[in-house]
Amino acid sequence: MRSCVITARYDLQQQEMPSRCRFRGLLVAGHLGRVRTLALDNSEEDKTQAELIENMDKKATWDRFYAESRSKTTTFKNFEWFFGFDAVRDFIMPLLQTESHPGAVLQVLDMGCGTSALGPCIFRHSAQPVRVTCADISPIAVQLMQEHVQAKAIQPHNLCSQLEFVELDCTQLHRHCGYSSVDLIVDKGTTDALLRSKEGRGKASLVLKQCLKVLRSSGSLLQFSDEDPDARLLWLETEAQEPGGMAADVGVQEVGELRGMSYYCYQVTPRPII
Repeated sequence: MRSCVITARYDLQQQEMPSRCRFRGLLVAGHLGRVRTLALDNSEEDKTQAELIENMDKKATWDRFYAESRSKTTTFKNFEWFFGFDAVRDFIMPLLQTESHPGAVLQVLDMGCGTSALGPCIFRHSAQPVRVTCADISPIAVQLMQEHVQAKAIQPHNLCSQLEFVELDCTQLHRHCGYSSVDLIVDKGTTDALLRSKEGRGKASLVLKQCLKVLRSSGSLLQFSDEDPDARLLWLETEAQEPGGMAADVGVQEVGELRGMSYYCYQVTPRPII
C-alpha cells in the first residue's frame, strides 16, 4: 500500500557534508553511483574504478575504503553519505516515542553505519531510553567508531540508553536481532549501494525482507536515498510483499535538495496479514 508524497524540505546546503571522497583515484560523490574519475586516459585505472563501484556490495570493498581513509589522516572524522543527523532528525526522533509503553527501551538499528555519526547522535539526543546498535559489514569501520566513541566519551540524553557497534552482514540480521524485536531501522545509503552494485540487487531484496522480519508490528524502516520515488516505491512495494508471509505499507517524504539532487525518506511499516 502506498501513501502520498509529503514535502518536508530541509536546507541541505547548510550541512557539513563531504560531497565526494577520494578512493584510489576515485571520487565517490555524495550521492552514490555518480562518479567522476581522475584519469580518464588510463583504461586500466578506469576499469579498476568501475569494478569498485560494481562491488559496493562486497565486504572487501568497504574494508579497503575505510583502511585507506584511516591511513590518510591521524585525526578521525565521521564520514556521512548524503547528509548528517540534523538533516533527518525530524524524520527519526518522532518515531522514538513510548506513549503506549512508558519507560520501555526502544531498539534502534543503524544498518550499514560505516563511520557515520547518525547512531551516536540518536543515542545523544533521544529523551526516551534507546538501545542503538550500529552495524556494518566492515570490522575496520566498527573498530574506528568504537575507538572514536570511547575517546570522546559520548554521553546519552537518557541515562538508561545504550550504544553498541557490531560487525554484521545485514543480509543476516536474524543472527543478531530476534524476530519482531526492533522498533526502528535506519538505512542511509546502504540499500542504494547494494542496488547500484553489479550483484547487489538480490542482496538488497534480502536485506529488506530481513528488516521486515526483525521489526515489531509497530516499528518502521527508514531508507534515506536519492533514488526517484517512481523507481524506489515500486521496488519496495514489490519486494516487501510475500504471499502468506509478510506485507508492508510504504510511504515517502522529500528530505531536501543538495547541488541539484533531491533526497527522500522512504518509510516501510510492517502490516499484519489478515
